[in-house]
Amino acid sequence: MTTNATTVPAYAAPAAHAPLERTTVPRRPVGEHDVLIEIKYAGICHSDIHQARDGWGEGIYPMVPGHEIAGVVAATGPGVTKFRVGDRVGVGCFVDSCRECEYCLRGLEQYCVRGGTGTYNALDKNGEPTYGGYSTHIVVDENYTLRIPEGIGLDEAAPLLCAGITLYSPLAHWQAGPGKKVAIVGLGGLGHMGVKIAHALGAEVTVLSQFEKKREDALRLGADHYHATSDPETFTALAGTFDLVLSTVSAPLDFDAYLGLVRTDGALVNVGAPEEPVKIGLFSLIGGRKTLAGSMIGSIAETQEMLDFCAAHGLGAEIEVIAADRINEAYERVIASDVRYRFVIDTSTI
Repeated sequence: MTTNATTVPAYAAPAAHAPLERTTVPRRPVGEHDVLIEIKYAGICHSDIHQARDGWGEGIYPMVPGHEIAGVVAATGPGVTKFRVGDRVGVGCFVDSCRECEYCLRGLEQYCVRGGTGTYNALDKNGEPTYGGYSTHIVVDENYTLRIPEGIGLDEAAPLLCAGITLYSPLAHWQAGPGKKVAIVGLGGLGHMGVKIAHALGAEVTVLSQFEKKREDALRLGADHYHATSDPETFTALAGTFDLVLSTVSAPLDFDAYLGLVRTDGALVNVGAPEEPVKIGLFSLIGGRKTLAGSMIGSIAETQEMLDFCAAHGLGAEIEVIAADRINEAYERVIASDVRYRFVIDTSTI
């Protein structure tokens, strides 16, 4: 691929709820501070399904999902200083932000007041649609590109660009570590990385999953304890236990029940995003000066910190690598919770 504007092979949803199909999409020329990335692997996030099927609002079609991108630098703009051709790099959930608001200036670009530019299903500063990682190449500003350290395979690294940082950020913010009791709700694409990272941070880790079938996996990944939430005795036995409960599920919870697991001054933090509204009784918060919070991915600096942390601790995602022609099948299996724990597309098959 040249550094001039061109089209590249991709898989796109042509309309809401339509199966993804092979197509081509445009990529902009490599600008002064851009890097051209040859994508090697792209993770399939549940967010891709929500957006491709209009679950979070009206989408921009054709839509090329994918914000868990791992690849190699194929070319650089003349002003690029951070990367060279051949470097191992990644791209996460956003590819730009306003760079001027208080949060961008504080290095919290994910909370940009004007709204960051999503890696896909967004419009860039020129009003052109962005297209994500289910493609062979992408052009990204060097300031929104991450370095993937040696020691992590690119296939195992791809899901870290969303699932990894989505869990690392709240675990770091709420200071999970030695002496802290952390519960991870849901052992899926997000939750399994939460277990690995919380364990590596030194916290005492409990997995709360609906049924018993994932107990062995949870303990293998680093959990100290496992409880099935389908057993009502779980909520009685664990009342007031946890400093931090992290919910990764994308369906509405009984928040009153889960807040009952939180210690006084503890927090229940949501990183899953259900399509439906949720209900809560405020006495569940008032009674223990508890916090109900949310967390969204992480900044560029924090994402790099996460990648370096994972490399230092030998952490990668648990993956099933698939060819691109299995994307639609993979979507149905994600919905059915039939993957352990992240599908990753080998983009050489696009």
